[in-house]
This record gives sequence, structure tokens and C-alpha cells, in this order.
Amino acid sequence: MALSNTFSSYGSAAKTFHWLTALLILTTFPVGYFANDLAHQITSPDFDGSQAVIDRATQLFSLHKTLGVAAFFTALLRILWAVTQTKPGLLHPGRKAEALAAEAVHWLLYGSLVLVPLTGWIHHAATVGYAPIRWPFGQDLPFVPKSDAVAGVFSSLHWLFVWTLFASLALHIAGALKHHIIDRDSTLSRMMPGGTAAPQPPAQSHSAAPIVTALAVWAAVLAGGAALGKLTPSHAAQAPAAELAEVQSGWTVESGALAIEVTQMGSPVAGEFADWTAAITFDEPAAPGPAGSVEVVVAIPSLTLGTVTSQAMGADYFDSTQFPTATFTADIEKLAEGYEARGTLTIRDQTVPVVLPFSLDLDGDTASMSGSLTLNRIDFGVGQSLADESSLAFAVAVNVDLTARRAE
Repeated sequence: MALSNTFSSYGSAAKTFHWLTALLILTTFPVGYFANDLAHQITSPDFDGSQAVIDRATQLFSLHKTLGVAAFFTALLRILWAVTQTKPGLLHPGRKAEALAAEAVHWLLYGSLVLVPLTGWIHHAATVGYAPIRWPFGQDLPFVPKSDAVAGVFSSLHWLFVWTLFASLALHIAGALKHHIIDRDSTLSRMMPGGTAAPQPPAQSHSAAPIVTALAVWAAVLAGGAALGKLTPSHAAQAPAAELAEVQSGWTVESGALAIEVTQMGSPVAGEFADWTAAITFDEPAAPGPAGSVEVVVAIPSLTLGTVTSQAMGADYFDSTQFPTATFTADIEKLAEGYEARGTLTIRDQTVPVVLPFSLDLDGDTASMSGSLTLNRIDFGVGQSLADESSLAFAVAVNVDLTARRAE
């Protein structure tokens, strides 16, 4: 069987692309369906926190994304091959409406095979979360920022294009079966594996009408999605953060960031607490020794941690409903080189001794500090059901940066 197409039949390359694409679609669809079903279970109020369910959902989403990326590149290669080849002619070009529908559906399929995985990939790249794509080339895309708004829009586009692909595929299959069962022609058989004799199609001409029709369908899909509010960026509701009382402090924090990073399923997930207070006393000593004290109170529900924010607030993790704040109390000491805050950190109902080494830059009445430490989540009873690191690593990196001015 020839590699290239002829006017009467498809070559082996086109057939291979066709059936490989079909296999990827028919695998990716159900995997995504079951992954979404588990996601709905996990986010429901009745979810019991089963780690087995969470791990299963993570594995299915990873498989779905990996298959989607494979489908994307397969579709690109298929389209590039198709545009360099002779297109086998329609066997019944005189049936104008049927011919228009068949070619328009082909354009819808080609476009959807690119748009569905691409929008899903952009959604993944814009999201800070878990369920990584299983390949060695990273999880980000150029020019795609980490943004809930971007992720939300492309999640909606992915959903819209999935249904466009599903409808196009259903029409494509129905048309092939109609040709095979009712017309009893070789439209389907000339795409089957192996070499089969195919009749010579009649002479025919092609117009831009099919691709215009496909573009009109995509425009209608986007308009419908916009009308339903699917393309409007939305922000998921978050539990209200604990109201932190104002603190009396010798230094007023003007700006700062309290960030954490966990490793889930082998991929880093970064987060940040939006609401925290720091009561600081500090006087620079002439020699190494005591330099002051600090008490930091953190509103746990103010944490954003990518797609796993709500999970992190659950009873097996921070349990923010019962334990809405964390507290770090420490004495500050100047060392021969640098500084450290030595004290205790209380998260949930566990108080653990910790040491935060940090650097300090003093400029008159303004101080800028930067420090980091690594905690073990098990020490604080966070994720106790995860007895190993297969899905969530024990280590949690904490980074603190702030600029404060001496109170007058």
C-alpha cells in the first residue's frame, strides 16, 4: 500500500494518523470524564477526605493531560500531512448538501482536534496545581501567566470545544456508517487498514463554503458560551479569613510576602498567605546577641495554593475551620553573620520549635529582611493520612520577605 494519498484512496500515512487520532480521542474522553467525576466528589460537602480518591483523581487527570498533549501533536502532524497530500475525492459530489456537510464536519474535526488539547494545555499552564503532564519538558507554556482568570477562561473554552469535537465526531461517524450501510459505497472502506480497491471518484471542484461553515459553527459556539457566561472570568469563593486584630509593634510592616511551596505528585505547588500580622521589637546590638522579638499571626484561610486551595483547608490538612490561625513566636538574635529568629510555631494543635535564619538590611528607620526554612508537615499533623511522600512530600518550604519602618 502506498504511503501517499491518491485521488481515489488514502495512503498508509493518512490511515495511520486517522486511527491513531481515533484511539487517542476514544481514550482521552472517558479518562477525562471519570477524572471530572472524581473531582466533583472531592469538592462536594459530603466528601470524606479519602486520600485514595484524591490520588485516583490526580492520576486520571495526569493521564488525561498527557494523552491530550499527545493528541495535540498528532493532530498537528496529521493536518500538516493532509495539506501536502492529494485529497481523495467525494464519491457523490453531486449531492451538494451532503458534500457541504461532510467537508464542513472535516474542518470542524481538524480545528477541534487542535483547539481542545490546546485550550486544556493553556488552562493547565495558567494554573498552579497538581496532576502534572507526564513528560520531561515542564508544565508551563511561553506567554501563559499563572492566573486564575486566564485558567478560568480557557477551562470554559476547553469545555465548549470538547462538546464541539464530540458533536463533530458523532456526525463524522454517522456519515461514515450511512455511506457503508445505506449507500453501500467504499467511503469507509478506503480508510480501513490495508490496501483495498477503490473506485475513481467523479471530477469535482471545491469551494470555501465548508470552511466558512465550520468557522460559523465555531463563532456560534463562542457566542453561545459568552451568552451563558462561560467566558467571563470568575473567581471561586473562598472561606472568609479570620479577622486578625491590629497589633502593637515597634516596627510597622509596609510590605511583605509569606509564601510556601509544597511538592505534590512530584511537581512544586506554590502558595501565599494574604493576611498576617507581625508584632516586632528590634534594636540592632553592637555585637552578636539578643536583638528583639517577633510574634506573627497568620490567617490560614487567606492561603491560596493553586487548584488545591480548598483541599488544603480540609480537616486532614490545615483544618482552617477549627484552627483558623497559625502563630510564630520567637526571640531575634544577631549572629556573627546574619540573624535568626528562634522560637515556636503553632499550626493546628501542634507547637513545634523552629529556627528561621534571615538576612537583614538596615537603612535608618527602614529594615528589609528575607528568610526561609523548611518544615515537616507531619510535625504539625498536616496530611496525616499521607503516610509516605508518593503524593505529597513531607517538606514544606517557607519564605518570608518584608520591609518594615520603625514606629514613631
